[in-house]
Amino acid sequence: MTTTSVALKSKSSSAKLTRNSKVFKTIIEAIKDKKGEDIISLDLRKIHEAVADFFVVCSADNTTQLKAIIDSIEDKMLTVCGERPYKQEGVKNSQWVLIDYVDIVVHVMHSQSRNFYKLEELWSDAVATIHDDK
Repeated sequence: MTTTSVALKSKSSSAKLTRNSKVFKTIIEAIKDKKGEDIISLDLRKIHEAVADFFVVCSADNTTQLKAIIDSIEDKMLTVCGERPYKQEGVKNSQWVLIDYVDIVVHVMHSQSRNFYKLEELWSDAVATIHDDK
């Protein structure tokens, strides 16, 4: 690998980290704006089998709040980052909605579904960060 290719690779990695950081912060803010609960991020970058760099997981007490959180994330991501989700799943049932921004996947879960599936335990090798204002 030449010096030029190393510099290009570093610049590309740096741009990805900057993008991910902005997306990550925007998602957390959007969830907090709608009083999402038990917000946790899982850093999956060191897990070989992971499909994304980060998972962000939060809970909602009811379907109305779940929908409000989803709308907040999508609105804020479009306005602040200029990005739409690559994919979205689960809106119809409104128990567990997944919003895929490729490197960062958001899981907005009804409190009962989250307690049942225990998503954080499935990725127990990941570094977990709790995001609360307390």
